[in-house]
Amino acid sequence: MSEKMFETNSQSLEQVRENFMREALNLARIAASEGEVPVGCVIVSESGEIIGRGRNCRESTHSALAHAEIAAIAEACSALGDWRLTGCTIYVTLEPCPMCAGAIINARIPTLVFGAREPSSGAAGSVIDLFSERFGHNPAVYAGILETECVELLRGFFRN
Repeated sequence: MSEKMFETNSQSLEQVRENFMREALNLARIAASEGEVPVGCVIVSESGEIIGRGRNCRESTHSALAHAEIAAIAEACSALGDWRLTGCTIYVTLEPCPMCAGAIINARIPTLVFGAREPSSGAAGSVIDLFSERFGHNPAVYAGILETECVELLRGFFRN
């Protein structure tokens, strides 16, 4: 169920956000099992369907562009047959970097939901807030969804 549709179901908006963030966390766990920094992302259409999935795979692809958000956006654009992802919500376990924030803005995604803050490169308020700048599109941003789980997954990965 998408954020727009939550009122027609018994789930609260908070429950909807947590459910989709759990899907992103599952992808982050897969990334960690592959030796990648555990970041996962899903994009949900207006109808509540996950149309894009991504996880970090920079190490295995040897590409600086292989972020979870970029992969999920590419898959969602392919699923919809359009570069505009209006009406979609993006859920990511870690605050987007400037590159991913730019991709979110350019894809016209209206809502960003993320788990953990990224104090060294976060572009949704931690280092800079690209979403509040005067671009042609400014998504609504919701931070801290399942934050503890997202942070612990990252800490555990870097501890090992």
